Amino acid sequence: MFRSQYDTDVTTFSPQGRLLQVEYAMEAVKQGSAVVGVCSATHVVLAALKRSFSDLAWHQRKIVPIDEHIGVAISGIAADARVLTKRMRDECLQHRFVYGDAMPVGRLVHLVADLCQKCTQRISRRPYGVGLLVAGVDESGPHLYQTCPSGEVYDLVGMALGARSQSARTYLERHMDEFSSASREALIRHALWALNETLASAKDQHLSAENCAVGVVSIGDDMRFHLYEHEQVQPLLDACAFPKSGGTATETSTEQAPQNVTDSDEHHDATMQQDTP
Repeated sequence: MFRSQYDTDVTTFSPQGRLLQVEYAMEAVKQGSAVVGVCSATHVVLAALKRSFSDLAWHQRKIVPIDEHIGVAISGIAADARVLTKRMRDECLQHRFVYGDAMPVGRLVHLVADLCQKCTQRISRRPYGVGLLVAGVDESGPHLYQTCPSGEVYDLVGMALGARSQSARTYLERHMDEFSSASREALIRHALWALNETLASAKDQHLSAENCAVGVVSIGDDMRFHLYEHEQVQPLLDACAFPKSGGTATETSTEQAPQNVTDSDEHHDATMQQDTP
């Protein structure tokens, strides 16, 4: 992207009808490390690739629990994500105090989207440079939402954000017909295989217990968001049986990905977003 006279503030439209500051914020989301979300009829899974800016530092946290039934995966500017997740936690606490019940997932997501949209109308503020994948369950079932710096919200069955996320979205589109009836273990494998696709061009990287995190929430008796990190995520990685060497992630995923793959090549664009907004 190049600087122009229409990107000095967020309230000025270009002659093409674009808000360039908002588009710059969306580019910040694409530069973050990859996160993947997958939703079935009973479960929602988040998987994230964590980065470490130095050998002397811990990997940054990419999946954040919000409430007992909600978790968020972030891609973009971590400081902006910290502000939004804190606001989400405050809203969930206030809802429990006032109504004595858990906050519906859709209501929380649209509240965050309203905050992001306000930043596109005020000259004194810049858009939040972070994208969120929100996983949660409520009385209407499991949900996976995506929020954008523009204030848009998408209700999804699968999505990937961040660097090289197009490879992960291609995997999700190829296997999306399996998600609805997938078990908890199969859905986790799908999420991790999609996340592994983002490392196809990085030969010196692989998913490990240090740089990977998984979050799961399910309907039923235990409607709690469970976060797996460090040694807890290693058994989940072992179950995927990633190749040690040889072949790209795309080549090997067709051989070792979860079974029961349908022969149909039809993609349902109405439910699966192909490109990051």
